[in-house]
Amino acid sequence: HYIGAIHFFSGLLTRLQTSAPTIRTLSSSNSFPQNIPSCLWKLGRLNHVAIAVPDLEKAQSLYKDVLGAQVSETVALPEHGVYTVFVELGNTKLELLHPLGEQSPIASFLQKNKTGGMHHICIEVDDIKAAMTELKKKKIRILSEEPKIGAHGKPVIFLHPKDCHGVLVELEEA
Repeated sequence: HYIGAIHFFSGLLTRLQTSAPTIRTLSSSNSFPQNIPSCLWKLGRLNHVAIAVPDLEKAQSLYKDVLGAQVSETVALPEHGVYTVFVELGNTKLELLHPLGEQSPIASFLQKNKTGGMHHICIEVDDIKAAMTELKKKKIRILSEEPKIGAHGKPVIFLHPKDCHGVLVELEEA
């Protein structure tokens, strides 16, 4: 039986090797269009995904106690009208947002979305001023005239969600 099994598998292997499709690699000229304009700034990695939460303590507990993530202390950012908590993930972070004050943009978001939900994504850029100049030329609306200092102590801007396919995009200078 042992010799028969070897012949069977040997024949099967030969048939698999000969019937396997040939895989061709794409040349770099076929992968992406080459007419991408060169920018004076570069888009970097995803810094975080922000989630508006109606109950900050419950949300912290979910990520810390239930899912076992490393969760920061609550930080108040009065100039943005939010409390923030960062949840460390291996490759990025979650930012939990809770309203701070009556004029908080998160308060109005939670009025429309009672259980909370994704509020924005944050992507790093190497030069926020150059990004602003170029995005304005491309008719992308920026929600402030100048960058503000964000939760990480770095300049940030927000792009209008109607210009970004329904997503509020935050750009943070890395």
